[in-house]
Amino acid sequence: MYKDCSDVVKGDPNKKGHDGAYVVYPDTRREVYCDMTTDGGGWTVIQKRQDGDVDFYRTWIEYKQGFGNATKNYWIGNDAIHALTRDKNQELRIDLQRHNGQKAYALYSTFYIGDEDNKYRLTVSGYNGTAGDSLDVHNGMKFSTKDQDNDAWNGVNCAADYHGAWWYNNCFNSNLNGEYGQAGVSGGIYSVWKSWPLEIQESLQKTVLMIRHRT
Repeated sequence: MYKDCSDVVKGDPNKKGHDGAYVVYPDTRREVYCDMTTDGGGWTVIQKRQDGDVDFYRTWIEYKQGFGNATKNYWIGNDAIHALTRDKNQELRIDLQRHNGQKAYALYSTFYIGDEDNKYRLTVSGYNGTAGDSLDVHNGMKFSTKDQDNDAWNGVNCAADYHGAWWYNNCFNSNLNGEYGQAGVSGGIYSVWKSWPLEIQESLQKTVLMIRHRT
């Protein structure tokens, strides 16, 4: 039973180049999307958005357990992300695409989150890439949802105000679980990455967050 997508490639090198849904066991049985192509493959996708078919404005328990369809739009679940990253030896890659087809990425050499008792606190560092670093201000933050406010802004629930769920600070430079917006819309409630396109808070067409054991 493979723990993640990098284990799948190690166990069966013929899977390299074959993106798709695979069954892995980070904590319990889960169907996930494996990117077996990008930068050598072996990436376990923890978030995937390609259209507005799945509502990401969800509760704490839904983000804890995960939701959606691994082949289309989904969140793997915070318990699973913790299980996958608790060895503190994972890298994170975020792929972004605008509605005009333009693409960018952000790569972080260190990524892990705490368990539920620690509110899935985020640790992330070591940026490289083309999208700019819109995750740095979220480092050290707890996860927040519309029904559980753990952000750094007293009296304001960033998740509720910006229609998402994230490691909000006061409030954010990225909001990739925000509302899905069609081409031409912008604003903080949408799925945005403030440093790309620079400072215009344009709603993105596609986003993928994926992790891999750092070699």
